[in-house]
Amino acid sequence: MPDFSHELRHHPGLVAGVDEAGRGPLAGPVVAAAVILHADDCPEGLNDSKQLTPKRRAELERQVKARALCWGIGVASVEEIDHLNILWATMLAMTRGVEALSADCAHVLVDGNRCPQWRWASTAVVEGDAKCLSIAAASILAKEERDRMMIAAAADHPHYGWESNKGYGSARHLAALREHGPTPLHRRSFAPVAQRLLL
Repeated sequence: MPDFSHELRHHPGLVAGVDEAGRGPLAGPVVAAAVILHADDCPEGLNDSKQLTPKRRAELERQVKARALCWGIGVASVEEIDHLNILWATMLAMTRGVEALSADCAHVLVDGNRCPQWRWASTAVVEGDAKCLSIAAASILAKEERDRMMIAAAADHPHYGWESNKGYGSARHLAALREHGPTPLHRRSFAPVAQRLLL
């Protein structure tokens, strides 16, 4: 389970955790969250969002937003993903997430193996959402925020099953892409979408 040891290594000063959701889907934005937790008031049960049930994840999102010192959300659009590529769009979303914090941080812990090129001192933590409480909290906020976006988008584009697959390349999504073609929310730089555009 994640703990607070990574944050404590970088005291004094506020330490933020950052994670993203939505690097792999064929449609929709990539969303990042940044969270600064109180060391003595962390919600119990924080973990990698993929290890949590939807009900538990939603409850922890509410707790993080209520109890964290501050949190921020950053989004990179489909157009930015196609223009920059998914890696750099993810870095952009992470930067926007940290910029959205209401307090400045002395250090940022980033899930993964590389950090954005930004003004904050930072450390990449591989599998950080399973090791670091701040990153786990950020993973929950990013996942919940992006899921809401895709559920809302599903109402306007009902064929693709985004309310359940959240834009990932499920069988239903791929079948609808073949039959109906891409929407404005599809990532045209991703192979299954690009191949459909060539037909």
